[in-house]
Amino acid sequence: MIASTRFSVLDRSRTREGHTHGEALRDTVRLARELERLGYHRVWVSEHHGVPGVAGSAPTVLAAAVAGATRTIRVGTGGVMLPNHRPLVVAEQFGVLESLYPGRIDMGLGRSVGFTDGVRRALGRDKGDADDFEAQLRELLGWFEGTSPTGVHARPAEGLTVPPFVLAMGEGAGIAARLGLPMVIGDLRNREKMLRGIDHYRDHFRPSAWAAEPYVVISGTVAVAETPEEARRLLIPEAWSMAYSRTRGTFPPLPPAERVEALTVTAKERSLHEAGLTGHVAGTEEQVADELETVLKETGAQEVLVTTSTHDREALLDSYRRLAAITSG
Repeated sequence: MIASTRFSVLDRSRTREGHTHGEALRDTVRLARELERLGYHRVWVSEHHGVPGVAGSAPTVLAAAVAGATRTIRVGTGGVMLPNHRPLVVAEQFGVLESLYPGRIDMGLGRSVGFTDGVRRALGRDKGDADDFEAQLRELLGWFEGTSPTGVHARPAEGLTVPPFVLAMGEGAGIAARLGLPMVIGDLRNREKMLRGIDHYRDHFRPSAWAAEPYVVISGTVAVAETPEEARRLLIPEAWSMAYSRTRGTFPPLPPAERVEALTVTAKERSLHEAGLTGHVAGTEEQVADELETVLKETGAQEVLVTTSTHDREALLDSYRRLAAITSG
């Protein structure tokens, strides 16, 4: 089952302590080249605004750099947060990408707005804008289909086929089903909730010009190393950053695992950090292969989108090499 499943990667361009935002973006481009060599199906980049720990704020710009540095791997966004943008502009951007790199571009779309009130004000948005996601998504697809009632034509998007994927947060599974679109759902740590979303999506899916049948991508952290302990250490920087954000209100750059291990922390921080280390697919090649087999049997997913972040980029690349060896059969 693993060998017949597509495996892809979302790299969030996480900044690391001691490194610049520019280095984080260049790391993403370098990683994409290696993922292509290893045979991964697609590589996606993300959209975050005003977050100290994430350099990726302009996903279509970064996707262009990734596509230009690679030759065969599919490139896309995980995702463009549609409520932050006018659908026409998003259509134009993806139309340009598809025109430059035909047959390689994906359009992953989400409904989040800025994480804080300050970011939302800077974007000219508020929380309520996410409520219009389905209408915004229909408008975006209309620009590609040439069905906009305005008399305006999206150039060069109109008539092009750029596969759209819905990031299934909250109502996303229902929206993806109603519009007949592929769906990306996570995370692997909350298996019950994920399975409910997948079942709802498949039960309510309506075939469309974009997809004749349901297509499920499950997303989450996968860490592979020589020993279980080394795999667990890969998870430490991200788990600590999440714990830090929940106690201090800001998401920081990734620290080295050894610095986290030496910290004196509060009981709440320790609890949040330990929770952040659990539920992921992590371990040796054999352990990860067994767990992935279980997950794929439970979900019936056609694709896995790996979202691992850590401070040690060499260890991360080694994890992706080990995972590729598993998934290639």
